[in-house]
Amino acid sequence: MNLIFDFGGVLIDWDPHHLYDPYFVDRAKTDWFLQNICTMDWNLQMDGGKPFAQGVAELSARFPEWSREIKMFHRDWIKMIGGPIPGMYDLLLEFKAAGHRLFGLSNWSTETFPLIKDDYPALRLLEGMVVSGYEGVTKPQPEIYQLLLDRYSLKASDSVFIDDNPANAAGAEAVGIRGIRFTSCEDLRIALQARS
Repeated sequence: MNLIFDFGGVLIDWDPHHLYDPYFVDRAKTDWFLQNICTMDWNLQMDGGKPFAQGVAELSARFPEWSREIKMFHRDWIKMIGGPIPGMYDLLLEFKAAGHRLFGLSNWSTETFPLIKDDYPALRLLEGMVVSGYEGVTKPQPEIYQLLLDRYSLKASDSVFIDDNPANAAGAEAVGIRGIRFTSCEDLRIALQARS
């Protein structure tokens, strides 16, 4: 079986709260800021290839009163990284030993992915990967899943995609790849056992 992993929230703990919670000292204010100013839809533009400088400038023009906090999103981006998702490296080793092929498919900016790509051993276990910023297309658009299948000559029916975002798991299902929403290592192991 081909197991395809998202990175942020599955292999790597990426969460803007790691940066903004200590800054705002108020979880509710961070939530509001991320839901209304530096939203995930805005971040997705950079994941799709837009330069951060352009994205930050455009958003700061719309919300000048938040320009300092908007600039932090890029300038202090590395502080959003909390380390590896506990247990996932060992689980990938287990999957690999069982004969599964491992791949990666992630929405990630070309400006920030190089900052972390060499620091996570789990990424080195992957046979290949597709990162949205380099391709100009993002999940859950069907083209990015098809791109991975075509690039590595994979059959959708023999593949499973694991993502913490249910919309992205559903996007995989739309092109014939089985989708699993990631919640924990143990739940993933159980879900894959049930599907094998």
